[in-house]
Amino acid sequence: MTNYISFLVAISLLATGCASGPQEVASLKGAGDDTGIASAEAIKQVEYQELVSPELIQPSTVSESTQSLANTQTPQRLPPAEGLSMESLEQMALSNNPTIAQSEARVRALRGKWVQVGLPPNPTAGYVAGEIGNDGAAGQQGAFVGQDFITGKKLQRNRAIVSAEIAKAEQQLAAAQRRVQTDVRQGYYEALLAQRRVELAEELVRITGEAVMSSEALVEAEEIPLAGLLQTEVQQQNALVLLRTAENGLSRAWRRLSSVAGGVDLPAQPLAGDIGQMPASLDWQEQLARLQTESPEVAAAMSEVDRARRALSRACVEAVPDVSTQVSVQYDDSTDDTIAGVQVGMPIPLWNRNQGGIRQAQAEITQAVRNVDRVELDLKRRLAGVFKEYSDAQVTAETYSNDILPRSQKTFDLVQKGYKQGEVGYLDLLAAQQTFSQTNLAYLDAVGNLWQSYVRIEGLLLEGSLETTLDR
Repeated sequence: MTNYISFLVAISLLATGCASGPQEVASLKGAGDDTGIASAEAIKQVEYQELVSPELIQPSTVSESTQSLANTQTPQRLPPAEGLSMESLEQMALSNNPTIAQSEARVRALRGKWVQVGLPPNPTAGYVAGEIGNDGAAGQQGAFVGQDFITGKKLQRNRAIVSAEIAKAEQQLAAAQRRVQTDVRQGYYEALLAQRRVELAEELVRITGEAVMSSEALVEAEEIPLAGLLQTEVQQQNALVLLRTAENGLSRAWRRLSSVAGGVDLPAQPLAGDIGQMPASLDWQEQLARLQTESPEVAAAMSEVDRARRALSRACVEAVPDVSTQVSVQYDDSTDDTIAGVQVGMPIPLWNRNQGGIRQAQAEITQAVRNVDRVELDLKRRLAGVFKEYSDAQVTAETYSNDILPRSQKTFDLVQKGYKQGEVGYLDLLAAQQTFSQTNLAYLDAVGNLWQSYVRIEGLLLEGSLETTLDR
């Protein structure tokens, strides 16, 4: 494609002969790889899995959707180039973003909960005495120890429930990593777009400044009217305004990128890459299928179904009586005998058989199953909106690149040639120059919008890392 500043050759109308040559656009493939996302294997269950009854608890491993998350294909990266790369920004954000630290802490907390809910009750011990003062004697004095025994494998089932909660938390961690990655990539392309705008505006200011100087000389030589000079000065002021707004946009982009990177103060600096290269084409059906199978949101919802089913299993054994035992040894002061005693007791599930708890658990299963359907439909709805933005931006960018920009370039070249030959007026050439400038800026916006929507789709519609909560 022709360099954005090629349109500035219009200033050659002032006989300065200022023209810029074509420049190759560097190849930029997609939004990088997923090496920044922590492997889901790093958050698997640890040694406590060995303590769980295998018939009750499936090991809390990362689901296939999370494993495929780390293997998701994304566009190829740029060849090594000068400037800060997107991969470096991703690594920085994954290390410093507080959302990921929160999610990791929640996984650790649930692992601690897993250990706790499976521990048996502590034994009891104490002093026991009876018949004190009978016939003036000390009576029976001794000690006892007791232990409650949990039946129905309730402790294992408790751990089974928490194991499902851990699986859900792992998916939420994967989602948090995806959100951070998407935010970084969006911020990267926003900064890259702002960087290009600044470069374009600076070149405009330089060329329009030369145009004003040349116009002043032509007015003094009475070769053009004063209106020509005023029009050139207006163009210069417009270029200055464009430069200021472009600089403000660049500052905002870097501030937002710094926030996503975990509060690291990132000064504005050159970025590796070129916003002008368009990403690969996406297919609706492929992206919908990929979203439904790889999204951590769906996997988290399915983990909640698993938790609800395990909770029902636990509720069904709640009424199974736990056994309470006690053994005592006493010394009878009146007979000098040592007496032993044994007590074994359990509640009788006559009225309370946890009927309400079972019904509640059954209803929670239905709720969790329907929530999976809701999440899948919501993802489809969200993808429809983002995919439209992507399709519109793709059509716009390709139309500008293949049709509008070449025609605009050709038109401008013809007007410039006509002006040199005295066939086209000065104001007509300025209008052609302005049109060509606006066309290049519109193309730049279209490519920027294309990359933003592409990154959201590649990121499984997960974004807004600093706006989410742990339950999201």
